[in-house]
Amino acid sequence: MFPLILDLASLKVAYAEGATPLDLVEVVLARMAASQDPAIFITPTPANRLRAEARALMAHAPAPNSLPLWGVPFAVKDNIDVAGLPTTAACPAFAYDPEVDAVVVARLRAAGALVIGKTNLDQFATGLNGTRSPYGAPRSVFDAAYVSGGSSSGSAVAVASGLASFALGTDTAGSGRVPAAFNNLVGIKPTPGLVPNVGVVPACRSVDVVTVFAATVGDGTAVRRVMDGYDARDPFSRQATPVALPTNGLRIGVLDGAEREFFGDAACEALYDAAIDRARTLGATLIPFDYAPFRQAAELLYNGPWVAERMAAVKTFLETHAEHFDPTVRTIIEGAHAYDAVDAFEGRYRLEALRQKTLAEWSKVDMLMLPTSPTTYTVEEMQAEPILRNAHFGRYTNFANLFGYAAIAIPAGFDRDGHLPAGVTLFGPAFSDEALAPFADAMHRALGAGMGIDRTATLPEGSKVSEADDGLVPIVVVGAHLTGMPLNRELTEAGGRCVRVCRTAGDYRLFVLPDTDPPKPGLIRDLHFRGEGVEVELWRIPAVAFARFVQAIPAPLGIGKIRLDDGSLVSGFLCEAHAVAGAEEITMLGGWRAYVHRPRAAE
Repeated sequence: MFPLILDLASLKVAYAEGATPLDLVEVVLARMAASQDPAIFITPTPANRLRAEARALMAHAPAPNSLPLWGVPFAVKDNIDVAGLPTTAACPAFAYDPEVDAVVVARLRAAGALVIGKTNLDQFATGLNGTRSPYGAPRSVFDAAYVSGGSSSGSAVAVASGLASFALGTDTAGSGRVPAAFNNLVGIKPTPGLVPNVGVVPACRSVDVVTVFAATVGDGTAVRRVMDGYDARDPFSRQATPVALPTNGLRIGVLDGAEREFFGDAACEALYDAAIDRARTLGATLIPFDYAPFRQAAELLYNGPWVAERMAAVKTFLETHAEHFDPTVRTIIEGAHAYDAVDAFEGRYRLEALRQKTLAEWSKVDMLMLPTSPTTYTVEEMQAEPILRNAHFGRYTNFANLFGYAAIAIPAGFDRDGHLPAGVTLFGPAFSDEALAPFADAMHRALGAGMGIDRTATLPEGSKVSEADDGLVPIVVVGAHLTGMPLNRELTEAGGRCVRVCRTAGDYRLFVLPDTDPPKPGLIRDLHFRGEGVEVELWRIPAVAFARFVQAIPAPLGIGKIRLDDGSLVSGFLCEAHAVAGAEEITMLGGWRAYVHRPRAAE
């Protein structure tokens, strides 16, 4: 009933055919119990709690696929808060019990997603390899001798091995991208500030980003849209103004000459060259660019005063619990003592000078395509030289958040003997997140290397990203959210737009709910009723706004699928049938607007 890789499109089909979130929960629990990698999770969600949350979802939103992420299982990196599960940041002595979800988790759960557990990571998100945790080192799903990538190690392995449909990571230096490359996944790294970090343990607060690991670009983009949205509680949150990229004549910057460095990994270099050829076949113009200023900026993250920002995140805890730190993590963070306030300003000056140099390169291109990592290593090799070899992984990643770019990491295929995968990453200017997705998706589909551990899987058409996709979710409104009504501003202020005024199919009835002040409508479907339909409005709103609506809807109202008079099914406001018993029926008026503006008898 469920495929090995739990992509969103396949789940929607399974649910439409009669499977339930509870069915999937049982499959996920069985797969977790059978997993051969004991280091994926730090704290799995208890089985009975996960079952209870699936039942609660089905009670709250009984119509299959009535929420954007209805019944979708996801994992959360253990530096992101989930109420009821401890947050450890891979340091047991640091653990605490959050009372509320991180903002991103709350938004995803409101959209119908189910948390299956907290995943392992390089301690305090310091590393790109996945071996710096007292909870063990998750391994590549293709060869347990090799690293999974980090710091979001467990999150990537959970998705790639078929335990979760998507997983949250964080990315300061590349932690949301390198594990994607090593496990044949997509890694969505939003523009810094696009997704709020409220409820996230910081690594470098000014450049941290919550990321998504997914089977396809379409899946990851859909999840990111639910998480998007300004939150003033995050001092680095930003109001997004989307940036477009050309749909024809796309110019992509690629490595050339001395800046090509693969540390002797000829197979990885060959896969990068093959990705360049694919991009050319898809119609892009490939332009060599000077990577030097980007590389020099990347070096500042670990060999400059930004290390002191890692100290700022854990200073008090380090002073009293130094013995509980992973030795390599402690060495890196204590490197902050080599810098002072003057160094911080000089580092900022250096970064801005390098930014000016990058502008000359950006004038030639629309996006960049780089190796996600130039090579990989076994766990044994990484532990033998943990800082040097980790730095190799970050050669083409560390600069991205310092410069505020959007990025999408995609698979690039397997080495000659089909043993290990590699990846490439597309970078665009700040807030080009949506614009990057169509070409990234086309590149992934042209590759034909499957999804995660299932390298023969075909990417479903249902997740395809089209150029015309505006990232908005359709919703049918019935009452106070109609144009000109008191709550319509909730749609317009969220960035929604009215598509059209239309009618439901003829088997819907409209009531005034009793004991509501101001009056509220109750729309129900009655298969034995034959009418002319109820007037409604079809809107398109941002996914995060849709999730907020769902979270705030009071009983007996809820979101379900409404059939319109053109035969289409769209999510919208419905009422539980029992709530209209004895209520005033106003179907014959044609809609809520007609009821509100009806002539009233003189008193």
